[in-house]
Amino acid sequence: MRHSWSVLIALVALSCSNAGDTQTAVQRGEMIYRNTCTVCHAQDPAQVGSLGPPVAGASATLLEAKVVRGEHPLGYEPKRTTNQMPRLAYLKDHIGDLAAYLDSVNR
Repeated sequence: MRHSWSVLIALVALSCSNAGDTQTAVQRGEMIYRNTCTVCHAQDPAQVGSLGPPVAGASATLLEAKVVRGEHPLGYEPKRTTNQMPRLAYLKDHIGDLAAYLDSVNR
């Protein structure tokens, strides 16, 4: 929960400043990933985390389904069968940024 608040505060600060105008989608996505996802996923999204699988290269479709709705897209084969990941619906408007960052580390 602590990390959720820190991301929310960071997103509010970003939206109230001119910094958001100069940051790229990859930079915004990295900030979200570092402040929210690394609790369970590794600092390096290509590595296995303490609770979560590697997420480098995750598509916006997968992220929207899993992060916002807490489900997998139809036909997707999950890397793990556990359902430990909570829904983080407050990130729905930032899925594109997160996907851009995860795609950038997959190259």
